[in-house]
Amino acid sequence: MSSDEITLAAGDAEVSVRPGRGARLGSLKVGGVELLRQGERYGCFPMVPWCGRVREGRFLSGGHPHQLPLNSPPHAIHGTGRDTAWKTARVSDREAVFTYDLADPWPYSGRVTQIVELTESALTLRMSVETYDDSFPAQAGWHPWFNRRLTADGEDVRIAFDAAWQERRGDDHLPTGERVDPQPGPWDDCFGMPDGVDVTLTWPGQLEVNVASREEWVVVYDEQEAAVCVEPQTGPPNGLNTLPRLVTPLEPLETSTTWTWRRL
Repeated sequence: MSSDEITLAAGDAEVSVRPGRGARLGSLKVGGVELLRQGERYGCFPMVPWCGRVREGRFLSGGHPHQLPLNSPPHAIHGTGRDTAWKTARVSDREAVFTYDLADPWPYSGRVTQIVELTESALTLRMSVETYDDSFPAQAGWHPWFNRRLTADGEDVRIAFDAAWQERRGDDHLPTGERVDPQPGPWDDCFGMPDGVDVTLTWPGQLEVNVASREEWVVVYDEQEAAVCVEPQTGPPNGLNTLPRLVTPLEPLETSTTWTWRRL
């Protein structure tokens, strides 16, 4: 099964997914209002099999060094899934399932599955990374680009969250390993939420969206004029090296995020 775009609808909510473009969400509308920045690089893409930057594209697994392409020199960034054509495995009115098989330049074999589920008031994204052979470290998460303003005359979005710590960022945009108290924005930073990601985006007088996940890591980026990003993920940037999560034949990497909205 294949299509350039898969659209799900529930009530006045509508989401479109582009399997041929990294299974990214190309659009999310509530009441006809677009929440995601439009464009080939934007929408919301899955970050897999790693999230954020990997220092100089290098990581170790079982003592073996691996080199990833430096697609954001001097680092590798955001995984390979966003640049891959995924297969559409199943579609119903409110749910769609997409898969792709890991391949070069990722050095291990495996399968990634993303499930997109829409209701009248929420969008849930689930992702799993499986291996049928060698174990390997991996990460998974999502990189949404939310419009800073929903309408031309609307107010800028407000971002609210209560993090336990902020990863101090070095000049190379990677965490230094030091945890500090959360600092005021603007941000391109990773925060720790041990009780799970819980970030609220509010467009005054229009809409409130809560981004939640059982994961404890989220990157918040609001340095761009047109959009802001709230990125729940299974580990911090450079986590393949600093906090690896091992995918084994018996234990896949599984994660999810739910975005819930209400009108104001």
